[in-house]
Amino acid sequence: MSDILPLDVIGRRVDINGEFATVRFCGDVPPVTGLWLGIEWDNPERGKHDGSYEGTMYFKCSHPTGGSFVRPNKANFGVDFLTALKKRYALEDGSDDDGISCSLIVGSKQVQTVGFESITKKQSHLRALQNISLWKCAVSCAGEQGRIAETCPNIRVVNLSKNLLSSWNEVILIAEQLNNLESLDLSENKLQFPSDSPTPSGTFSNLKILVLNKIGITWAEVLRFAASWPVLEELYLKSNSISISERPVNVLQKLTLLDLSSNPAIDESQLYLIAYLPRLAHLFISEIGLSSIHFPDAGIGCKTSMFPSLQYLVVNDNQISEWSFINELDKLQSLQSLSCTRNPLCEVDKAEDIIIAKIAQLKTLNRCQIFPEERRGAELDYRRTFGIEWKRAGGHPDPDKNRPNAEFISAHPRYQLLCCKYGAPEDEELKTEQPFMLKNQLLTLKIKCSNQHEQKVLEKQLPDSMTVQKVKGLLSRLLKVPVSELLLSYESPKMPGKEIELGNDLQSLQFYSVENGDCLLVRW
Repeated sequence: MSDILPLDVIGRRVDINGEFATVRFCGDVPPVTGLWLGIEWDNPERGKHDGSYEGTMYFKCSHPTGGSFVRPNKANFGVDFLTALKKRYALEDGSDDDGISCSLIVGSKQVQTVGFESITKKQSHLRALQNISLWKCAVSCAGEQGRIAETCPNIRVVNLSKNLLSSWNEVILIAEQLNNLESLDLSENKLQFPSDSPTPSGTFSNLKILVLNKIGITWAEVLRFAASWPVLEELYLKSNSISISERPVNVLQKLTLLDLSSNPAIDESQLYLIAYLPRLAHLFISEIGLSSIHFPDAGIGCKTSMFPSLQYLVVNDNQISEWSFINELDKLQSLQSLSCTRNPLCEVDKAEDIIIAKIAQLKTLNRCQIFPEERRGAELDYRRTFGIEWKRAGGHPDPDKNRPNAEFISAHPRYQLLCCKYGAPEDEELKTEQPFMLKNQLLTLKIKCSNQHEQKVLEKQLPDSMTVQKVKGLLSRLLKVPVSELLLSYESPKMPGKEIELGNDLQSLQFYSVENGDCLLVRW
């Protein structure tokens, strides 16, 4: 670390004893003498204040304990791209252990060199590099103009995640020297994006994979710079607090994979804005709080025009609790693979079999291949399980008399097709119990945070088979509280004034006789 400060110190990223922060202030902080840096920590628990000292506000933080003052010599402002590259791949500071002496003609003079062969080998090694990882190498800038292109012109894949880059313009200065760049990972760099300066033409002309997880980018910024990614195929945008505000027009049209996971501001209506990306085959929308989806352009038994190329969908860790969600997925033209783990829906017995029966073209579920015999078993079981309900709704083995009502068809859009495929269920094979019907197992519960009075009372539908441990996991994600700190109990209108502790994490809600209308009490 140096006592010499960069000229553009405000906004620069710094590493202080392994913790990352952004410089928000540089100057005097009376009455203490000397120069100080005011920094905002990435981890707000690391700081002490909000940017003020003895009543004077020197800078602002997004968190009341996100700020600190440090001396400049405590801050590591990072190194340029080539310095980091040579340190990792060429051992720049290592000794030339071969000690070979040779002659080199410089102009008209003959010069003796020591270790020249070793240096040549190192330079050759750098020129041959194609895939590099500079993860957490304190890269903060491109360095001297043109030197990257001279030293390592063949690089195709670059991992620059968790570094000290602070500006998209600095990324451009690196990328414009890598003419073969195909894959770039910039995750966990807090980048500032210019509002006016365009990206030079051709900078990202070969870029196919771009990873921008946890960098603070907005959807508007994505669309603004997407024109400079003309052949981009994969875009990763996890954990950016993104809200999809507009439809991509003339950009991202070659995108085949989009990861929007862990962006809780995204809802069902926003997904419609990306529904017509023509080549989008893989969509990741885990942990966004999604509970429903509907394709209004397609009726029962029809295919939607939305997401025409979507083959692989990941919706893990959401709030999906209704079978109507799965029914809608059967409307997708190309869907072949689905992952929907850790959703309330998946707590139902044989939930995976029901999903298989409801989505005709599905070939993989939760990363497991669906074999023909497994599909046949799931569809036959589904047909038997809901046979009594089908008959009560107007279903009949005689095609001329088979008129199930609209409510049944809406809840079971594929049932009639299964009857055509396997024949209508016979009376003797119909079950008297319907253990797989989610509506018979879902409990509508109020959720109240007993020691957080400002927290609104929530209402959720949870399966009665859900364990206390999994309820805690769900509440941990909703309330942003560690699972280990949560204590659960419940109150029932049938037993006013009595609170029952849910003390065993391995037991189900049903074990504790939790019923519809009861109130879960949460403390931490």
